[in-house]
Amino acid sequence: MLREKLKKCSIILASGSPRRQQFFKDLDLDFEIRLKEIEEVYPPELKAAEITDYLAQLKANAFEGELAENEILVTSDTIVWHQDKALGKPKNQEEAFKMIKSMSNTTHEVFTSVCFKTCSSSTLINDVTKVTFNELSDEAILYYVEKYQPYDKAGAYGIQEWFGFMAVAKVEGSYTNVMGLPTAKVYNYLSTLV
Repeated sequence: MLREKLKKCSIILASGSPRRQQFFKDLDLDFEIRLKEIEEVYPPELKAAEITDYLAQLKANAFEGELAENEILVTSDTIVWHQDKALGKPKNQEEAFKMIKSMSNTTHEVFTSVCFKTCSSSTLINDVTKVTFNELSDEAILYYVEKYQPYDKAGAYGIQEWFGFMAVAKVEGSYTNVMGLPTAKVYNYLSTLV
């Protein structure tokens, strides 16, 4: 439906995330992938959605002056926010274990920001989802980290994997947001462009 309305536009997804790429396919959108290496560093005083807003915008700014008239660039960033700090992607097994252990039997928030950039404008949207974990044994955490190696995931877990089925007690908000893209919000925003 939206694909037909946007046929005069070219959507560019600037994300190497297989999950985000799959979401765009599942939303039945025509898109191409363009990637740039960006150093994802943000000012230390930023909190929660300010961080993801900043990083999504930073990724979009890398394409400044490169977009054609009919192109819509989409960039995004996701973090897990827990105990007043951002949990990004873990560097190793030990860090992944610590991250997950800290979230056991508690609620954390997942923030995703999406930037839509054209040659003449830039718009940011974001979403937040609250996720509550069950009490997790060290054995279960270690099994997950060793078997699934979640080093490409914010907060060291994928809700769509074995871990999510076993560990998540409650989700308040968009489920797809936890996977890295608030799909309904993205679809609705793209609908406003035509």
